[in-house]
Amino acid sequence: MIDSWPFLCLGTALLVWPTLPTRLDPPRRPTLTIPHLPRRLRWLLPALAAIPIAGPGAALAVAVVTVAVRQEWRSRKESAATLTRGEQTSAALRAMVAELRAGAHPVLAAEAAADAVPALSAELRNLATAARLDGALESRQLPELAAAWGLARRHGLPIADTLDATRRDTDAATAFARRLHAKMAGPRMSATVLTALPIVCLAMGQAIGADPLAVLTHTLLGQLFLVTGAVLIWAGTAWSRALTAPRREAP
Repeated sequence: MIDSWPFLCLGTALLVWPTLPTRLDPPRRPTLTIPHLPRRLRWLLPALAAIPIAGPGAALAVAVVTVAVRQEWRSRKESAATLTRGEQTSAALRAMVAELRAGAHPVLAAEAAADAVPALSAELRNLATAARLDGALESRQLPELAAAWGLARRHGLPIADTLDATRRDTDAATAFARRLHAKMAGPRMSATVLTALPIVCLAMGQAIGADPLAVLTHTLLGQLFLVTGAVLIWAGTAWSRALTAPRREAP
């Protein structure tokens, strides 16, 4: 009887035998893999780029200024989103009240409001589904509507009147926030000018030949001045933002 193990070993060796490169094969080029920073850490790129150019103090100052800019941008974005959400909530409440006063069921009124306000369609349909199944009415984007609807259902109140009162409160709060935002436009602009003034002064000093950047980037005292100035800029923007941000409560 012929043993099959030698043939199996020979076949395995032929399968794993390395192939010799030929002239017809394209040359393999080394690939350079660039590591990607997480999205939350990309704001550190300006600070990392400033280390070999201006030193660690300047890098720390750039990081602090970048944090101040990000916080300011996020605050303005949140203020605009709050005003937009108030208008959308008011539109949804108005559509539901109109449907309810026309004799529609609250679930059908919520579905009609979802068609009228596409931005809140998912939340309104979730509320309609929860009401159809007699579940808890909760919504992260429409807390006022969910609370008013649940209150009317729990105590047997007229749901149209309850939602209409909530709509009036939402309109008043949104109008107050919008007026306050408009009145604070001047102080916000003044704060922006004062924040940019140190950079403008540095540019003017560099233009007339005083060379302040050399002092700030090549001396220990200058590095300390850079960090202190950046921290003061951040504190000024935070304080201005706290003074000029629209409040949520109505007068």
